[in-house]
Amino acid sequence: MKRRLLLAAFVAYATVAAAQLNVQLHYDLGHDLYGSELSNRPRLTATVENFTPDAWGSTFFFIDADLGGNVVKSAYGEIARELKFWKAPIALHLEYNGGLQRAAYGYDDAYLAGAAWNWASKDFSRTFSVQLMYKYLAHRRNHGGTSHSVQLTEVWGLQFARGLMTFSGYCDLWYDKGVSGRVVLMSEPQLWFNLYRLPRINDSAKWSVGTELEVSNNLVWPADGINNRFYVIPTLAMKWTF
Repeated sequence: MKRRLLLAAFVAYATVAAAQLNVQLHYDLGHDLYGSELSNRPRLTATVENFTPDAWGSTFFFIDADLGGNVVKSAYGEIARELKFWKAPIALHLEYNGGLQRAAYGYDDAYLAGAAWNWASKDFSRTFSVQLMYKYLAHRRNHGGTSHSVQLTEVWGLQFARGLMTFSGYCDLWYDKGVSGRVVLMSEPQLWFNLYRLPRINDSAKWSVGTELEVSNNLVWPADGINNRFYVIPTLAMKWTF
């Protein structure tokens, strides 16, 4: 499972936003919706992610751990660095993606470089980012695909109902000649209910509960090992923000 949940902070201007760290636990409902087709999919995913701004831009990273059978079945992570020490809303974006998996297939190491256009409202309750990047997949050619690609990413965040609700998400779209239609889609919109915003709740106990929809095409590997299908997979989730 690929996640980018710290979205509102990630697209904010680095000289204004504060550092944030959170952890999440997601219960995957893929088994319930697709049965044996996704029998190889772990039900639990734990995530740690962090966003840190500085005078030169910002750094963001997350690590996913898929849990099952009393072991960590796979681990996936992304780290991104944005360089922006000028007034224009365009930043230089550098990124690495990769991980380990207990399966015949695995994660291709990916290296990305490009530009990001970031926007945020004055109170940072609304944020949006568009990133256009060159993408190099280190081992994709061994799987019948292409090593060189282009990726378009959109990231958004919206807080409403006086901060009780957060709607955030991202959408990745990239070229890969090894899949049906030669395009891979990955999007994860999330909806969070921020319990610490309720009256008479201590706002230092920053619990949130919510859901995520993993929407993908030509990405998820089902039990038969053919990643050429469209899936919509929801989760039930909880999050603590430090």
